[in-house]
Amino acid sequence: MSQPEAARTLGVSALRVAMLLANGRLTPAENQAGHAGVTGDSVRAEESWRAQATRRAKLARLFIDAVGYF
Repeated sequence: MSQPEAARTLGVSALRVAMLLANGRLTPAENQAGHAGVTGDSVRAEESWRAQATRRAKLARLFIDAVGYF
């Protein structure tokens, strides 16, 4: 799926999708035309984690991902 589609599915910004990719939380992929995207499996795994994670876990992960991205 495309990165903008992943952002819509997860309810996050395109920058957050870039952070998730950079930190290995989403798996990069290309479609047949060679456009960058992410695997549907990794998006579903991220959705599942978000549904089960506590608010504290989400904030901690956001902080760690932001530090790792910048």
